[in-house]
Amino acid sequence: MQLTPKQLGYFFPAEWHPHTATWLSWPHKEASWPGKINTIFEPYCKFIKAITEGEKVCINVANDNMKNSAIEHLLQHSINLNKIEFYTHPTNDAWCRDHGPAFIINQKENKKAIIDWNYNAWGNKYPPYDLDDIIPTLIGEKLQLQVFKPNIIMEGGSVDFNGAGTLITSTACLLNPNRNPQFNQSEIENYLSNYYGVNQILWVDEGIIGDDTDGHIDDTVRFINEDTVLAAVEENLTDDNYFLLQKNLKQLQQMRLLNGKQLNIIELPMPSNPIVWENQRLPASYANFYIANAIVAVPTYRDMNDDKALSIIERCFPNKKVIGIDSTDVIWGLGSWHCLSQQEPEII
Repeated sequence: MQLTPKQLGYFFPAEWHPHTATWLSWPHKEASWPGKINTIFEPYCKFIKAITEGEKVCINVANDNMKNSAIEHLLQHSINLNKIEFYTHPTNDAWCRDHGPAFIINQKENKKAIIDWNYNAWGNKYPPYDLDDIIPTLIGEKLQLQVFKPNIIMEGGSVDFNGAGTLITSTACLLNPNRNPQFNQSEIENYLSNYYGVNQILWVDEGIIGDDTDGHIDDTVRFINEDTVLAAVEENLTDDNYFLLQKNLKQLQQMRLLNGKQLNIIELPMPSNPIVWENQRLPASYANFYIANAIVAVPTYRDMNDDKALSIIERCFPNKKVIGIDSTDVIWGLGSWHCLSQQEPEII
């Protein structure tokens, strides 16, 4: 019987753990940004340029045509191509947080490996997803890393980590019958513990309105250190997100970490006005930030709460440059900077 990553000494580090690289899948699916895909490349390149201040960026592309198009966009934004590595790995879509490799490390043995969870495009909502589903294994083969295959559905945006043995997730997503209906909560917890190398699973119930992932945690609650979370809250009592996020907040207040400590909770506002496009409420949240080596990239929405959210996040990361990048067009794809990226940790 194969030993699990946890038994072998592997764990999934917190996002602020030093990175070797950030992985992306170049956007190309027009159906994800109907009528708007050409508007996203400018903010997307700003995101890439910000990341390259502290690490290289690895980009999955389908072929040379897509690579050349990507290079053209990158050069238009004066991005140093020495910081970019392209990999010919065709994808169905751009959401690398969910289909990309989950890198785990074993610091004692100086080893890195990949978990290749099964992927079904958030409950079979957007077929086909066969190309996305095999991306982690392709990257593992290219990097000559061991690949673990749990054979259950999992998405990177559904989990967040404090780097000290605790994972947080949501029942709305991971217990949704469109993912792993054959498993109950404790069975899901066993998989999370054994493959991510954690000792504690914390659960909140709710996601936000407009989130087609059924409630990914990276739109609502994010660890910023071992005992502190940023929690999205809605200030408008009449907004549909108000009671959902208050419910999560009450659950967070009851939680205790492995050392018995209460969570330190910092409230992060939602945009003051809902972002709506073609009569669809979009999942615009400041919690969908990405922590890179040198910077923290925060989605902004041309909203009066942008500056307030940025200043809160700046106080959380005094040693990094916090950069707001306009996500008003990007969020039409129903995700932002965290959804589009996946970190590769360094072994230190």
